[in-house]
Amino acid sequence: MIYLVVIIVILIVGIYLFIRQSKFGREPDAIIKPRITSSPGFKNGRFQNKSITPDLTEGATYYSVSKEFFFKQSKRRSPKGTIPSIKTELHSLHEDSLVWMGHSSYFLQVNGKRILVDPVLSGSASPVKFTTRSFAGSDIYSVPDIPAIDYLFISHDHWDHLDYDTVIRLIPKTARVITGLGTGSHLRRWRIDPKKIIEIDWNETIEPEPGLKIHGLPARHFSGRGLKRNRALWLSFLLETAGMKILLGGDSGYDTHFKDIGERFGPIDLAILECGQYNKSWKHIHMMPEEVVQACIDLKAKQLLPVHWAKFSLSLHDWDEPIRQVLHYAAKTGIPVIHPMIGEPVNLRKQGSYSSWWESID
Repeated sequence: MIYLVVIIVILIVGIYLFIRQSKFGREPDAIIKPRITSSPGFKNGRFQNKSITPDLTEGATYYSVSKEFFFKQSKRRSPKGTIPSIKTELHSLHEDSLVWMGHSSYFLQVNGKRILVDPVLSGSASPVKFTTRSFAGSDIYSVPDIPAIDYLFISHDHWDHLDYDTVIRLIPKTARVITGLGTGSHLRRWRIDPKKIIEIDWNETIEPEPGLKIHGLPARHFSGRGLKRNRALWLSFLLETAGMKILLGGDSGYDTHFKDIGERFGPIDLAILECGQYNKSWKHIHMMPEEVVQACIDLKAKQLLPVHWAKFSLSLHDWDEPIRQVLHYAAKTGIPVIHPMIGEPVNLRKQGSYSSWWESID
């Protein structure tokens, strides 16, 4: 019995010390707490979604999810081959262009500004590096490939969107970080200059410079890097610049906020929406493919760029199922879908044509 007690104590101490590491960030600090507590979305000590959002869909249980994970997951969760790519030189990228880096990471150059969104360039989307590894061929970009950044956007603090190793190395070449209330506390713990960090709330608009408006908008998701959830805000962003409106969707389940955004800001020139890592058991926090297309319709978007796939496997579906399913449903509506290879440049002013490159794998 005494040996069992000793083992349990060692495990508890080990876990405690592990989650005390800097990369886990920290609870909202005194700098941002007053704004958090006065936020309309902060209730009972945590941020809330607009609609009730349980972790699991009605009828699903942690037992049923675990059973599916161990016994019913797809044999094609990861590609057997190497992800094809085109490594575009970002330092000389054409104006008004976008380069997708896999999953939810992408680089924008618009109106003379360089913008980077949710970069995860370390090869892993987990605090334990040998888990949640990136697919072979999907890591063609590293921090040295990234030019000086005017704006770094972080949609929320999950490991597949806020990567400690990447951000720490990017900060010396980053002018400003735009994120949700509370997420800046992680950055300040990492000794990032507070003057670089701008934290915004849902339905808050900032104009950091003439010709650029940034709207913080709702999403339906959750936050947390450790044991506590929803202390920091998750959100989407709408950029208004150079006569264009671009939605940086962030992680979100389907809800009425898409229609609200469309009514308020539509038409939107490009909607960048998360389309992978979904499952019927947690559809409140990640959209199913048909919901991605409906969200695009609700937003009154002219084009759709589906992201959140092709780099990490965080769900049980085939690795390429998200794009195949989104294209299937989009074909019924006539919405143009942009589906470049990782690194392939996208002209934001002109509709292009893109290959079904995923079909060359497996």
